[in-house]
Amino acid sequence: MASQLTEYRGSGLAGGMGIAALALGGLALANALIAKRDERRYPPRGRFVTVDGVRLHYLEAGSGPPVVVLHGNVSAADDALASGIFDRLAQNHRVVAFDRPGMGHSERPRGPDWTPEDQARLLAHAFAMLGIDRPVVIGHSYGTLVALALALDHPDAADGLVLMAGYYFPTKRLDALLAAPAAVPVVGDLLRHTVSPPFAKVMMPAVLKTLFAPRPVPDDLEETFPAALTTRPGQLRANAQDGVTLVPAAERMQHRYAGLRLPVAIIAGLEDRVVEQREQSGRLHRVIPHSTLHWVPDAGHMVHYAAPGLVVRSVDQLAAERAPAGS
Repeated sequence: MASQLTEYRGSGLAGGMGIAALALGGLALANALIAKRDERRYPPRGRFVTVDGVRLHYLEAGSGPPVVVLHGNVSAADDALASGIFDRLAQNHRVVAFDRPGMGHSERPRGPDWTPEDQARLLAHAFAMLGIDRPVVIGHSYGTLVALALALDHPDAADGLVLMAGYYFPTKRLDALLAAPAAVPVVGDLLRHTVSPPFAKVMMPAVLKTLFAPRPVPDDLEETFPAALTTRPGQLRANAQDGVTLVPAAERMQHRYAGLRLPVAIIAGLEDRVVEQREQSGRLHRVIPHSTLHWVPDAGHMVHYAAPGLVVRSVDQLAAERAPAGS
């Protein structure tokens, strides 16, 4: 009797595991099909360049002094279009907005940790390939660390920085802890192909509300920004890696900021609910005495949507100070 009961329990466990495996397989297939659908809905709007074996997607328009835009985490180059800064800048500048590795339509191969320094090195090589000569670099959120890494590690790559809603000094962050499992090999792969995409889609409205608060989420955001692409399995890995590398990168880089000599404009929303900007942007301004600091009232983390004109004016001012090539 005991052996029969044990056999029954064993077969029941095996059956349950089989059902679970089938369910996860079905979920993975569904997520793959949804990702393909979303990619058809939001096809690439720009061009591609292969740099060090990595295929990068970028948007480009206009002519004049060069400007490069680097978006934040859980985002894409289309953010520059949706906010309006891309078209405004293109009136007087050659503006290039990159999908950072793993975001939008750019690749993120396995291998590197894809720290801000890794991404800056790749982008510096992309600048050389595309003939982008010492641009003003705009960084938003995580993109500010990539912009700073460009200036610190590749001093000839940029002539000025506009840093928006950035994170510059290490703090304890719950979001980094929550991102960790999805960045772990095998476990992360299982999560991002099965339960993570539908969970991310369910959470997206709340995430957007927090990002834009205290202002409302723009009514046309679904048409102008491909939020659905940020929940694909591939980009979820990139999102998680950026989340995990955020704090260590700030720890590594914070002691070098004071050595920056290029012009720096810092822009922050006074009511940012993602990053404590008085602690971050205010402190960075003190560390870089020649920087300018612009506080935007009634604005949160997506400060460039609240004050696109300020972003463009800051770029114009830095471009006017741009040193002659070769100096």
